[in-house]
Amino acid sequence: MTGEGEALRTLLAQSFLFRDGGEEALEAALSDRRVIRRQAEKGEVIYDPDHFQRCLGVVLEGEVQVNKGSLIMSVLRRGDLFGAAALFYQRPDYATTLTARTPCRLLLFPQTLMEEWMGRWPQVGRNYVRYLSQRIWFLSGKIDALTAGTAQRKLVQYLLDWGGEDGVELDCSLTGLAGRLGVSRASLYRALDELQARGAIAHRGRSIRILNQKLLAHNVE
Repeated sequence: MTGEGEALRTLLAQSFLFRDGGEEALEAALSDRRVIRRQAEKGEVIYDPDHFQRCLGVVLEGEVQVNKGSLIMSVLRRGDLFGAAALFYQRPDYATTLTARTPCRLLLFPQTLMEEWMGRWPQVGRNYVRYLSQRIWFLSGKIDALTAGTAQRKLVQYLLDWGGEDGVELDCSLTGLAGRLGVSRASLYRALDELQARGAIAHRGRSIRILNQKLLAHNVE
């Protein structure tokens, strides 16, 4: 197997879908002719509400931005999955718009293939259900952030949901974060300045460090 083939095998083996799924499932993903390989140029729309495929996709290379209208929901990177919203839910439209932020390589597993694999290798099905559970948790956090009220409360909720022990390293600009939270850029800057002045966070560029989690949490009570 070539170096590129070995890299692809390693990526899929570490992905959510094939984790602990066994060698046979992994071999099928690498060799089945029904698997679709796709490339997308920077700025190209991969999925939108009117144009999509009933496939579960894996990002092999590049970054994919996920939007719901003007709201940036997430940014997908190497090894991340997409397309679950259309796989088994037979609506005529897709829930979000996926756009290539950089040149991308993608792997798409059609619905019929996923059904076959889940029947042959139950671990693949369990992994898929775990992935959906993770997405429910993720979207629940998004709802909490969007319904938190003021810009400061939305920012605090976001940091509590997505920050680690030390805080969060943003994968977007502050303008992008303002869009995610549904607030103006000016409101977001004021919220950052106020929390920093209180000693709850330290903010520099795309890094927001949590200095006092108890003090930060107090701002959403």
